[in-house]
Amino acid sequence: MKKVIKYVIIDILRNKIMLGYTLFLFILSMSIFSLEDNAAKGLLGLLNIILIIVPLVSLIFSTIYVYNSAEFIELLVSQPLQRKTIWMSLFTGLASSMMLAFLAGAGIPVLIYQPDATGFMMILIGELLSVIFVAIALLAAVKTRDKAKGIGAAILLWLYFSLLFDGFILFLLFQFSDYPIEKIMVGVSMLNPIDLGRILILLKMDISAMMGYTGAIFKDFFGTGTGMSLSFLVLIVWIVLPLALSVRNFKRKDL
Repeated sequence: MKKVIKYVIIDILRNKIMLGYTLFLFILSMSIFSLEDNAAKGLLGLLNIILIIVPLVSLIFSTIYVYNSAEFIELLVSQPLQRKTIWMSLFTGLASSMMLAFLAGAGIPVLIYQPDATGFMMILIGELLSVIFVAIALLAAVKTRDKAKGIGAAILLWLYFSLLFDGFILFLLFQFSDYPIEKIMVGVSMLNPIDLGRILILLKMDISAMMGYTGAIFKDFFGTGTGMSLSFLVLIVWIVLPLALSVRNFKRKDL
């Protein structure tokens, strides 16, 4: 298992797309912090970009990598190795590479300009989102043999989590504006790891007052130790559940 993980990590880190992704994040992060006279404003500007770029690259790159490694995976399956071990090794290699790329690209500038609890929270959320969307990408890739359909499914998933889900939330808020549904929104926000990560970072930046009564509800829940622990538990579930489903599908898949 260690040899497979090592091979996957080395192969990915030598990939020009991964190097470009790391360099892009680094230049973008340094530019945003350099243009802002206040590091907190720079962190806020970087937040929305990270919440869009990190899930997109993690999804698309991981999906394409799995399809391009089909022959390598078939070779491993022919060896005396359990399918679960092979798939977990592939996931660990991909997740570790994405985490290293994010840490080098965005984590270092954040630690330079904002080495406080808010900066560490942003790095932690970015790392978790990288792993979450690698797990979702593996599930999308194992569900279909067709490469075009798999990549298309990954793009649709990114659109849903990044754009469509927020539109759905706004629709609910407008339709039920006369009813006290703010507490329900706390539960609904956990159905999207991107939104959950955004809320945790914004509350850490202590600008929830700008969100009005809904922000106060979020702060009362997510700002407590119990709420914070539950939020990170939900993010872990977002890793474990898609990964477990992808492992189950891979074990039953006819290669």
